[in-house]
Amino acid sequence: MVVASSEPPPATALTREITVAQKQKDCTVLIVGAGPVGMINALGLARAGVDVIVIETHPGIVPDPRAMTYHWTVHEGMERLGLLDDMLTEGFKVPEMCYRIFATGEVIRLDIGAIGDYTPYPYAISLGQDQLEALVFKHMADYPNVRIHWNTTMTELVQDAHGVTVTAERNGQPVTYRADWVIGADGGRSRVRKAIGVEFPGMTWSQRFIATNVVYDFEKYGWSVVNYLVDPEYGAVVAKVTRSGIWRVTFSEDASGTLEGIEDRIRAFYARVFPGPEPYELKLYSVYNMHQRCAEKLRVGRVMLAGDAAHLTNPTNGFGLVSGMLDSQVLYEALAAVVKGVVDADVLDQYSRDRRRAFEEIASPSSVETKRLVFHSDDPERFKADLERMRRVASEPELLRQQLMIGHRMQTPSLVRPAGAA
Repeated sequence: MVVASSEPPPATALTREITVAQKQKDCTVLIVGAGPVGMINALGLARAGVDVIVIETHPGIVPDPRAMTYHWTVHEGMERLGLLDDMLTEGFKVPEMCYRIFATGEVIRLDIGAIGDYTPYPYAISLGQDQLEALVFKHMADYPNVRIHWNTTMTELVQDAHGVTVTAERNGQPVTYRADWVIGADGGRSRVRKAIGVEFPGMTWSQRFIATNVVYDFEKYGWSVVNYLVDPEYGAVVAKVTRSGIWRVTFSEDASGTLEGIEDRIRAFYARVFPGPEPYELKLYSVYNMHQRCAEKLRVGRVMLAGDAAHLTNPTNGFGLVSGMLDSQVLYEALAAVVKGVVDADVLDQYSRDRRRAFEEIASPSSVETKRLVFHSDDPERFKADLERMRRVASEPELLRQQLMIGHRMQTPSLVRPAGAA
């Protein structure tokens, strides 16, 4: 079962002066961060028979508006973990991506079914990140070799030739963990990444995103379940999150401005872009800065990075969490094979190279281009060319397949399974 208690471990494990030689191993793999990336790694390792502890600063799953649409290329890996059916039961299929031109009302639809001859998963899935975390958490309960310690914040990390010692704080008390390996899945401000001295080069956008959850009947007006509203002033991503009718409306604003009056600005934005006068219910909103960054390496000794701890992108086309999920689908099986002595630990260096390349060559530039089109289409000539290209993509099957395969190129091969193996 998953242990979610906030009770501290025995007093001997709280003694900071304890030496590495005296400290018994608490687990084979310690994962810092219980977001979806940390949990997917934990579940995969647990299923492989590896003893895992996950530590997380928050007291439980965070309900804030975050990622929600999952590209078809992750579905095979989620099915391998036994998660795909639950994702489809809790969420729903997204059959098309829809571009809506705010100024003219033109609608351009990209049918994901165009890749039906390539994959058994010709659809995206819409599912709130908190819902995904809850599903993974439920599956983890089937494995007694994985535990989660909530309310636990890492403060120090030291590794040696035999393992890693992590010091954390829980309820004001120091806690010490000893593990053979550590995965840092603790987000963009990763303490793990900083502790192993890995730089995080890149840039921060001058705009910030405002992600809102709202109850409103967009489908009544013919809107698809995922829509890119294209406009330099009223650009937005509008997508259905839950079967119950909660939608995500995300728009951007200048990051240098004050947060005061943010709810008034949300309602003013709604007044301009909502297609009809029906009442709505604003449920939640979250304001966050955007980055394009990638860690210089994803492995240092016995410590690996995954997800936002390894790379950050603006989330316009949903490649942030998807990249982290693809990291995880490669990492957990490679690390499990290393733990069992099936492969040499050098395979983890290949993980670092492959996942950095996929992010820097595919995920990041594609996300930048989609952000430009949706939110910054203020060059008339370039916008005209963009529209002509999108119309051709929508109408020509081969161009559409090429467009839909962009996300697939973020996937990197298994480092331990033969090509084509299940």
